[in-house]
Amino acid sequence: MFRLRCVNSCLRRLLHGRTVNRDQVMGQLQVCSVEDEVLDVVGKNKAKLTVKHVGSAVEMLWRFQKGKPQMLRTVELVKNHPQFLTLRVLAENKIALMDDVMLVDMLYSFLRLNVDHHDSLIQQLVSEAWQRIDRFSMTSLSKFAICLGDQQLQHSPLMGHITSIVAQKLSSINDARHLTTLMISISSLVSPRLRDALISRAYCLLDTMDPSYYNNLRRVVQFLRHVKYSHHPMLEKCNKLLLPSIPSMNPENISMIMGLYQSLQFNNCDFRLAVKQRLTELIEPSTEPFSFTKLFVTLAPMANPEIRERLENAAFVLAGDLNAQQALAIAEALEEIHCRNFGLINKIASVIQRNLHIYKPIEVAKITQVLFLLHYHNPELFTKLRNILVKFLHRNFVPNEVIMLTRVLSMLPCTRLEEGVISRVEAVVNQCSLNYLNTISFAIAKWVRNDSSNRHNTPSKYVHLLQTLNHCGQKRLQTADRLDIVLEDLKYISGDWFDEMLLEQTTITLQRMMDQIHWTNVPELAFFLSRTHNLCPPLMDHIANVAIKDIDKIHHSAIYATLLPFSHLNYDPPRAEEFYDVCIRRITPHISSFEPHLLVHLAYTLVVADCFPEELVREIFSIDFLGKLDAQLEILPDSLNLRTRLRLMQLNRAMCLECPEFQIPWFHEHYCQQLQNTGNFSVSPMQQKIHRILGEVLGGINCVRVAVVTPYFYTIGFECILDKNLQPLPYSEPSTLQISDKGKVHWGTSTLANIRDELPPGAQRIAVDFLDSRFFCKHSHHKKGEVLMRKRHLEILGYRTVQIPHFEWNSMELSTLDAWKNYLKKKIYGEFSR
Repeated sequence: MFRLRCVNSCLRRLLHGRTVNRDQVMGQLQVCSVEDEVLDVVGKNKAKLTVKHVGSAVEMLWRFQKGKPQMLRTVELVKNHPQFLTLRVLAENKIALMDDVMLVDMLYSFLRLNVDHHDSLIQQLVSEAWQRIDRFSMTSLSKFAICLGDQQLQHSPLMGHITSIVAQKLSSINDARHLTTLMISISSLVSPRLRDALISRAYCLLDTMDPSYYNNLRRVVQFLRHVKYSHHPMLEKCNKLLLPSIPSMNPENISMIMGLYQSLQFNNCDFRLAVKQRLTELIEPSTEPFSFTKLFVTLAPMANPEIRERLENAAFVLAGDLNAQQALAIAEALEEIHCRNFGLINKIASVIQRNLHIYKPIEVAKITQVLFLLHYHNPELFTKLRNILVKFLHRNFVPNEVIMLTRVLSMLPCTRLEEGVISRVEAVVNQCSLNYLNTISFAIAKWVRNDSSNRHNTPSKYVHLLQTLNHCGQKRLQTADRLDIVLEDLKYISGDWFDEMLLEQTTITLQRMMDQIHWTNVPELAFFLSRTHNLCPPLMDHIANVAIKDIDKIHHSAIYATLLPFSHLNYDPPRAEEFYDVCIRRITPHISSFEPHLLVHLAYTLVVADCFPEELVREIFSIDFLGKLDAQLEILPDSLNLRTRLRLMQLNRAMCLECPEFQIPWFHEHYCQQLQNTGNFSVSPMQQKIHRILGEVLGGINCVRVAVVTPYFYTIGFECILDKNLQPLPYSEPSTLQISDKGKVHWGTSTLANIRDELPPGAQRIAVDFLDSRFFCKHSHHKKGEVLMRKRHLEILGYRTVQIPHFEWNSMELSTLDAWKNYLKKKIYGEFSR
């Protein structure tokens, strides 16, 4: 009995000793507070470390780093520690012993600790994970997908395998974090069907998640950006859930979300106002360069002058602490707001100049463009930048980089272009999208203007390159077979080269793909036709038919783009009345949810088409709406702000003239007076010529006035008055207008007072307008909608309108003074003689 007790006691001590030994190693790891302590434990116990110890040590190293601000992390010090290599060897030797969770966690942590993607440890971990991938939980699968993204394996067969698993198990994914992480990882491989299924699943899961976890929402928006799909219901839902979290967001998160919104062309007034308030509160506390840069870049474009001054002062103080990328980001923001604080510009430029050797080719191109547009005066720096750009260009083969370098080079003054630049552009032309080809055409135009080698003839090198552009553009359009890809290619394209060389072929290509027009691409196609002023009845008829059929599927905010070409280009499809009715019915229930500026533009588009939906009009001219619009105008980009104010005035004018029964007051008198005083209205040489000839036709220059401002502030080219016997009446006073040598019009103080002189009984005011090419559809004699609306309004104001199209005035038939006189006589007197 005594012997048995002794044996039992020895066994307990032996087992207890092993437990103590094992616990001692884990205990030593658990009390570590810095990376060196963890690595010291690894070095002292390398022979005793189990797979669990190795996993804990690696996890702790990354946890310590993750807890530090980005600028204070010491990943390279950890990576170069002698015992870190020991830890990597131990991990590689124990891969087979790791469970699935530890395997993926180990891979994730080592990648975060900057272990090279081609290191045997990483390769072995990835290989082992691939063998087990079908049994991974969604937690491990989503984390593994992140790891593959870190290794630039987004298009690999392995990521394709993950995409297949997600497609099969999508309905069983119930965690928004897992789903949104996977959506980002597989975004480059999803089909349209899987894309829609992922969005639908995410839409459901967002209702079940805590909105304070806004990274899930950010990842959904990021997914939409990756797949280039502005899914408005999802964007609106994410935005609604993000709004309550803005007061707790830091500048980095806000900047990231704002950038995603901008790339998706999603604009929400409430979000921008909340962001403006939050970032304004953070101006003073943001003294660290990283956070301040994010704050400045996001807030400056929407800030008022007072806040901009505070931002610029803070930037001036922090400028010396900015790194290369931060200085570039600040410089880009300064260019966006058209900054003229040359002290700040000089200081930022000095930081950039000090770091020129760090920047990549695209960054040098951005620097050159920004400093050029900021009117920074430093010829030596621009010479240096140009030499760097040329050097980068000579050794670059990536099309988008070659095109950007070329575009920026063309901005800089140069008497002679290096042959190597042309040859590099020619080498990538065949790989270029239509947008890139268009960019090259702009560069060629600038080179031709600046090249002093031949002032009378375009050098053959440019001619040959233009011919190559034409050939590549035509071929790309002729071989295209997917409408969505063509529309993406055309999204930002514009300019004379495209209009003259490719617009006709583009129209033929779009007509060839008419069977692919679908409710999803109708707004984009319609907007392209409007933007290029391209009247194409077959395409527009088809757009109208698709819209009528599937109007409930088109998002209400996209109705504006859908209607725009019909109104702007003055075209009524065969089912015009039905088309406008369904569009108005689609937007009416959602009027209150429109962005204020977009609702103004939509209403104006309808008014140009002679449609006046009462509910829409009364909403816009309500006190509440105008207050909300005023708040939004403060945060809109300057160009959109000015355009929206102009559209509101034009809408106000149209309602006063065409719908007096709505009793909407005219409240733009002061705005129009300011616009007139600060405007840049000029009389072209052609109009001055017409003015002189009209004086001869009407019996004296005092019988015609030029640039007359009507009530409600239309400016008509010329005005004359005929009495009841069709005899011209001289004005009681000579015109107070003065025309400078350059054709600039200066209004006198009595101009508006004199234009409404009482007419004798039976007399008639005549408004004569010269219509240049801007008033017609592209390559057509078809008048735009605004020309007809203007004619309606002038007739309401008591004018008989005479319009002189440029193609008639400049025709071969009218090449003599007598011919022009007879033409004007027929235009002015012709209607009365019938």
